[in-house]
Amino acid sequence: MFGWDTPEGEEPEEATWSDFSGLYREYFKLVTVSEYDHEERPVCYVCVPSEACVEVEDCVDLEFVPITFLSCYYVHSYKAEVKMPSGNVDKPIIEDNRDGTVSIKYDPREEGLHELYVKYNGEHVQGSPFKFHVDSTSSGYVTAYGPGLTHGVCGEPSNFTISTKGAGAGGLSLAVEGPSKAEISCHDNKDGTVSVSYLPTAPGEYKISVKFGDKHIKGSPYNAKITGEGRKRNQISVGSCSEVTLPGKVTDADIRSLNASIQAPSGLEEPCFLKRLPNGNIGISFTPREVGEHIVSVKRIGKHISNSPFKINVGECEVGDAKKVKVTGAALKEGKTHVDNTFTVDTRNAGYGGLSLSIEGPSKAEIQCKDNEDGTLNISYKPTEPGYYIVNLKFADHHVEGSPFTVKVTGEGSNRQREKIQRQREAVPITEVGSECKLTFKMPGITSFDLAATVTSPGGVTEDAEINEVEDGLYAVHFVPKELGVHTVSVKYKEMHIPGSPFQFTVGPLKDGGAHRVHAGGPGLERGEQGQPCEFNVWTREAGAGSLAISVEGPSKAEIDFKDRKDGSCYVSYVVSEPGEYRVGIKFNDQHIPDSPYKLFISPAMGDAHKLEVFQFPSSGVQADKPTAFLVRKNGAKGELDAKIVAPSGIEDDCFIQAIDGETYSVRFMARENGIHNIHCKFNGVHIPGSPFRIKVGKEDADPAAVHASGNGLGEIKTGQKTDFLVDTCNAGAGTLAVTIDGPSKVSMDCTEVEEGYKVRYTPLVPGDYYISIKYNSYHIVGSPFKVTCSGEDLAERGAQETSSVVVETVQKVSKSKNVGPVLPLFKSDASKVTSKGMGLKKAYLQKQNMFTVHAGEAGNNILYVGVYGPKSPCEEVFIKHMGRNNYQVNYVVRERGDYIVIVKWGDEHIPGSPFKVDV
Repeated sequence: MFGWDTPEGEEPEEATWSDFSGLYREYFKLVTVSEYDHEERPVCYVCVPSEACVEVEDCVDLEFVPITFLSCYYVHSYKAEVKMPSGNVDKPIIEDNRDGTVSIKYDPREEGLHELYVKYNGEHVQGSPFKFHVDSTSSGYVTAYGPGLTHGVCGEPSNFTISTKGAGAGGLSLAVEGPSKAEISCHDNKDGTVSVSYLPTAPGEYKISVKFGDKHIKGSPYNAKITGEGRKRNQISVGSCSEVTLPGKVTDADIRSLNASIQAPSGLEEPCFLKRLPNGNIGISFTPREVGEHIVSVKRIGKHISNSPFKINVGECEVGDAKKVKVTGAALKEGKTHVDNTFTVDTRNAGYGGLSLSIEGPSKAEIQCKDNEDGTLNISYKPTEPGYYIVNLKFADHHVEGSPFTVKVTGEGSNRQREKIQRQREAVPITEVGSECKLTFKMPGITSFDLAATVTSPGGVTEDAEINEVEDGLYAVHFVPKELGVHTVSVKYKEMHIPGSPFQFTVGPLKDGGAHRVHAGGPGLERGEQGQPCEFNVWTREAGAGSLAISVEGPSKAEIDFKDRKDGSCYVSYVVSEPGEYRVGIKFNDQHIPDSPYKLFISPAMGDAHKLEVFQFPSSGVQADKPTAFLVRKNGAKGELDAKIVAPSGIEDDCFIQAIDGETYSVRFMARENGIHNIHCKFNGVHIPGSPFRIKVGKEDADPAAVHASGNGLGEIKTGQKTDFLVDTCNAGAGTLAVTIDGPSKVSMDCTEVEEGYKVRYTPLVPGDYYISIKYNSYHIVGSPFKVTCSGEDLAERGAQETSSVVVETVQKVSKSKNVGPVLPLFKSDASKVTSKGMGLKKAYLQKQNMFTVHAGEAGNNILYVGVYGPKSPCEEVFIKHMGRNNYQVNYVVRERGDYIVIVKWGDEHIPGSPFKVDV
């Protein structure tokens, strides 16, 4: 109660929370806080017990643990705000629960990432701002679908589903081949689908073969990239789609050249997958979303095949109804760490549809799904950290009743420690054409002699750039841009891109900023040693101004050091005291940057391993399937040496080690494929200095800097409308193309080969921001990830952030354009701003040097063309001399009398006055 509201002589009444919060929003600048309650000074307070939690009930997909206040103070002011994706600020409802807790309730009005700010006396409480997503999921993969076919995390189950509805008789066989033995488990869902889970124990590329009737299904064998990193979120998909047989015989070769889409009665059009059925007919798989007649278009190079388009009728019983799904079990209200928490899902009366489950919270909970063979499923999850978890359960793209569920998990944690620093990043000044540009990076322990850099302009002109060492281990790339736009800066060490390369460098105003424009790279994101600095670079120049947060989580607390280079880049170093598995998270404006969080292993202290040195290491000329060797000297160290080689695909192979004498080892290896390999050399289980060693085998043609993407699908899109974009791989060599779309809905997506490269088609179902990552041989191409804004109506329910992926092994392509040789850059110029003067534009004399000047300093960049044509034939001699800053002197000599025409062009356009008539 404020003093001016209390009548003189009366005792002030204690204000209620609702009274107070209303006043506070209006007069919060006048509210004070007192450590003690002074009777002579009326104050407004609410006492919070030593343990109070804020419970958020009506929000979707929260990524934070409960807030706990440990305080002996009286709480005088609380303020809560929600920042919406549009940037507008909304106010949630704060309610006093009368039991020592308060509830924050909020009804979202926009889709996308929201931020919840909770302040106490004007200061953020610990963890604020919290973020939550208002998103949606959409199933749609058919035949074989699920994240386990494209990516996964070693040590964690990778899941996918196989649908055989309508495929006729035939046996189903599975195989998983990769760097480690992967245990496979299958569950027959008794509805024409099979849930498959495999557990990879080592990172690398795994080949997943799915055969039906002894023949590979559409897309098989699949290549799954298993990494050492995952998010604290897990999801599974069970059950799925309808399959329909279409008339007409096709071969396996035909299937590869065809693409299909299905249009629902409402007009929603989505890509759908084709397969060749055992009887030779075409089969399509899709998720039925509506009742009525659907139209299926099957095309080859943009033209309908025979009998296309086809018509399919979907009955009411085939469309799934989430309202008829029953969910039971206490595990959707509370759970325990390190044990399976089980609940039951009954879909017997719900019709056709895919079931998807995601769990997000303080740890990544392991999910298991068991088919009870009676139309019900037992689903269990096992978290490793206590806190609040959000469980999203959807059927046929709609939440079941009660979803999302908020689950309170109690029990012991894993004792992992986390350290975090946060720094404000300022926007760098806009770079202008003609000014010197600089890009810096730190790579200790190398020589500048092995570094090389090139810069490619927006017009496609590639030039060498200068690299110099600014200080010990710090290098800078210098170049002077000649045009506005996004430039590609490639930095290579021993002919291999350094981490982070190729870089995007914008000359002129930035097109878009944000976390997706931040890149990081360095050994500290890949490996480290106990007690020694682990270092990496972060480039924020393209992201603009914002807050950069870096966290290190693992068995011990990290000491983090941060150095700002004031040029849009910074250098981070951290030291941990215990070996083990760590996660390094990098966020910009509270969003993870691409590929964050990074998972790495910190090895024990080197001990004697630091004494070893490598010599006669091959720097070039290494060929696949041919043995190569190098030497390692022990220098008095006591222990055992072991080595292995890791191929680009992730396959590991042991190296052959032979002792030459008591101090020297010979290490021999044989690479089995072309590309960049890593050789791990360990002494007593610890990496020796420089390990792992990178080596280039054979001719590595794939160059991510030469890959470009364009098309409507990378611009503004609308829900329910099929869109596409082209990935141009001409002149980029053969490699692995991986396209991932992260957004508020899962998208139906396919990739087909075209003359210029590969066309990716997809259909978004929910409005919001989608991030499209395009990688070539595991490197982001320039511009990736692309931020795409989708508008329109919700065609599926909002849920958690969803990921859709496709991976293609590309073939080498060469542009079939008629232009042979170098391609002219895309000039930006204005010929109307060119001026000219001189007697040579009006009158000329025989056998003498006739001269005029051209001034194009204000006309941008282009090429000056001058032609002189006489009454009978062209002029014999024309000389053009550049005098600097786009100023030119032109001299010509004529041999005949008469009227001449002088043409002066700046690029393809005449300058003012051209063509000129000259009398000789």
